[in-house]
Amino acid sequence: MEFKDYYAIMGVARDATQDEIKRAYRRLARKYHPDVSKERDAEARFKEVGEAYEVLKDPEKRAAYDQLGANWKAGQDFRPPPDWDQGFAFHGGGFTRDGASQFSDFFESLFGRGFSTAGHGHGGFRARGEDVHAKVVIDLDDAFRGATRALTLKATELGADGRPRVRERTLNVRIPKGVREGQQIRLTGQGDPGRAGGDAGDLYLEVAFRAHPFYHAEGRDVYIDLPVAPWELALGASVTAPTPAGPVSLRIPENSKEGGKLRLKGRGIPGTPPGDLYAVLKVTLPPADSEAARVAYRELQRQLDFNPRARLGV
Repeated sequence: MEFKDYYAIMGVARDATQDEIKRAYRRLARKYHPDVSKERDAEARFKEVGEAYEVLKDPEKRAAYDQLGANWKAGQDFRPPPDWDQGFAFHGGGFTRDGASQFSDFFESLFGRGFSTAGHGHGGFRARGEDVHAKVVIDLDDAFRGATRALTLKATELGADGRPRVRERTLNVRIPKGVREGQQIRLTGQGDPGRAGGDAGDLYLEVAFRAHPFYHAEGRDVYIDLPVAPWELALGASVTAPTPAGPVSLRIPENSKEGGKLRLKGRGIPGTPPGDLYAVLKVTLPPADSEAARVAYRELQRQLDFNPRARLGV
């Protein structure tokens, strides 16, 4: 079977610290999580990274793996040493939803179908639970004011009969004021449960904003397309514009252009510093749906003699 270089899969050195391994796992888990990744082989890579982390995060399994030495190369045909099973006995969990092992043949040839207990004088095998990554969709208003949202999570676990089952739990998650799209909220101890008394992992929620009819956010800055009449652009005007914090008065300068931006400093998503709000000017033409309107348009045409395509040479 193919030898798996778990250090290469994680992108860390063989002498990497546990913190470096944890950081590498979090980065790769976010990159390849099947729910969010656009990578073609995301699911396979996510599973491969999870297997590598399962070995390298635990001192006992890592030490056992390191006994293979540095002579093994990725892709080389691998057979466990003849005396490999003397001193390392890991049995138990490690299942996917359909009950199959979630690990490769290489992993199982080293540790068996799981690893919830240790042998040969090590006593109970404690292992920290996996960190869990999920997405939470909120309204833009929640970022301005903060909120609490109920989140239902599903997790697969082994029942008393040894069969996998789906367990649901509901968490009341506090959305902090000033949160940005793409930011992660960490809930300590709300990830997968630990094994044999080990600590539970953490839950990382990636924030996404629900589509809004008026606004969209870029970082902490917020943008709104502001409809204006042609004469308001040409002559200047004071208009009222909505913002997430309430309506404000805006002054449109004379001879403004379509697509011009009016900046409201500090009116974006709260923070240190707060973002800005930009009103993007969008011309809206009055409809020619009455004889009076058509007369007005004809008079405007006669008075201005305006060719909007002059700059195109036609």
